[in-house]
Amino acid sequence: MSTTETARTLLADTYAPRYDVMQTRHLIVEAAPERAYRAVRALDFTEVGGGIVGAAFRVRGLAERWHNRHDKTPRVPPRLTFDDMSAGSDWVILGEHPGVEIAAGVGGRFWKPVVEWRRIAPEEFASFSEPGYGKIVFSLSVTPYGDTRSLLTYDIRVSTTDTASRVKFRAYWTVVSPFVAAVQNATLRAAASRAEHPGE
Repeated sequence: MSTTETARTLLADTYAPRYDVMQTRHLIVEAAPERAYRAVRALDFTEVGGGIVGAAFRVRGLAERWHNRHDKTPRVPPRLTFDDMSAGSDWVILGEHPGVEIAAGVGGRFWKPVVEWRRIAPEEFASFSEPGYGKIVFSLSVTPYGDTRSLLTYDIRVSTTDTASRVKFRAYWTVVSPFVAAVQNATLRAAASRAEHPGE
C-alpha cells in the first residue's frame, strides 16, 4: 500500500469524516515501521504516565470516585491493551489496517462530571446520530520515516450529534484539551520506548 493510498483510507477519516475538534500529535521513532506497529498494537495504556497525565486522570476521576464511593470493585484494570479495552469497556476497536493503523471509538456524554459512556458497534459508529451524545475516535498509526525510522501519529477526533451537545462539549474541550494533548504525547512516548527498547 502506497503512502497516498494509506492517506486516502485512514480509519480516522472513515469513522469521523466530520468532527467538532481534531487534535493530532506525532513522534519520530528510531525503529522500523513493523517493529513500531507491534509496539503500538501491544501497548499497555496503564503504562502511560507522567506528572500532568496522572494529575489529569486523578482530577477527572474525582466525581466518579465520589459517585461510586460505596462500590468496592477496583476501578483501574491491571492491564489495558487495545484488546482488553474492547473486551472490558464501552470502547470498541473500530478497525485495523495491520501494520499501519488501528482505531478505537466510544460514544457518551463525557462533558458530565460522571461520564455516561455509550458503546456503539463499529458498523453503526459513523452513522450514529442519537441526540445528546458525542463520539470519540482515536487512532494510532505508523508510517515510514526515512530508511530506518518511523513516524507515530495519534489522531483524536470528537463529534457531537446536536447543537446542545456541541455547546456543552466545546466548553468542556476548552478546559481538557491541554490534558488530552499530554495523554497523547505520553502515549506516543510509551509506544516509542517499547519499539526502541523491546524486551526491557
